[in-house]
Amino acid sequence: MSTLARQRRAPKDELLPLSAVLEELNISRPTWYRWRDRGYGPEARRTPSGRICVRRSALDAFKDDLEAA
Repeated sequence: MSTLARQRRAPKDELLPLSAVLEELNISRPTWYRWRDRGYGPEARRTPSGRICVRRSALDAFKDDLEAA
């Protein structure tokens, strides 16, 4: 497999920055933090650089739970 083909392929379970998660959920940053304080929302991680990220699989599972409710 060539290096170029490897670069074009997205990771299977990519890390999404918080801004992308907020946009996809259509919520504000204060709502995100309110949800997190209450233990609601997808699992998030802080990267070594301090950014908050969410795995694509965790976000998709959370959205599926929202649709089922």
